[in-house]
Amino acid sequence: MSSVERSVDPFSVEEKSNQRKLSKKDLMKTFAVWYASVEVSNSYERLQALAFCNALSRSLRKLYKDNDEEYKKALKRHLQFYNSEGTFGSIIHGVTLSMEEEKANGAEIPDEVITGFKTGLMGPIAGIGDTLIWGTMKPIILALACSLALSGNSLGAIIPFLHPLAIILIGFSMLRSGYLLGKESVMRLMKSGLINKIITSASILGLFMMGALSSTYIKIKTPLQFKLMNSKPIVIQEILDQILLGMLPLCAVLGIYFYFKFKGQNYNKIIIGIIIISLISSFLGILG
Repeated sequence: MSSVERSVDPFSVEEKSNQRKLSKKDLMKTFAVWYASVEVSNSYERLQALAFCNALSRSLRKLYKDNDEEYKKALKRHLQFYNSEGTFGSIIHGVTLSMEEEKANGAEIPDEVITGFKTGLMGPIAGIGDTLIWGTMKPIILALACSLALSGNSLGAIIPFLHPLAIILIGFSMLRSGYLLGKESVMRLMKSGLINKIITSASILGLFMMGALSSTYIKIKTPLQFKLMNSKPIVIQEILDQILLGMLPLCAVLGIYFYFKFKGQNYNKIIIGIIIISLISSFLGILG
């Protein structure tokens, strides 16, 4: 056998032409269905499994178009329990489709490998997605919108729509990246340390934003003052300002923070508590 013959790809041209491939359009349809139905069919038994299976079903039909039995098996595989963050977690959809494509083209991939891969990743990916998308990006965008709206800028009504737009762009790019790079992509991403750096940077930016907004929009002052005989009144607010500007707003923010930290995130209680404290303090002339 000549060296040229040895270098020929083991798959013939005919076999390559018969390989089943998903197009960019197929991936877009998968993400569109997922985005539209991710929280629609939640149940305590399977959570997002129905939405996951529904999103992949059209692509699976294309991959297993000549084999109804394998198509049914694929649907059953993806009806098992699934729960992860919907945007960053789209990378799992992409990798799953990549593995299903390999399986449809003859690769020996056991069903348990595909299911185990999803199950093993949905927790860590959810932690990353919740931190970046919902814990950092959304508060920053909404805080920016609130600050513009309070200053009378009409952009404050438009900026909140950047969040769903960002979700669509990030979600589809993650799905496509997962599909193109395959199951190794997530492992590389997790091991590289890049995600941790992004989370840390985004968290620092979020803290700066929250601190700046708190100092700007939380207005708390005390009208308390004491008069001594034959002297000017002692104004408590002036003394506090000399110690630290914005001390009372800072104390309010720290008080709410520590309440959330030690008592849990019960927003209704903290809102009612703020209202009661404000009314009593205003009535007694302590705060204004």
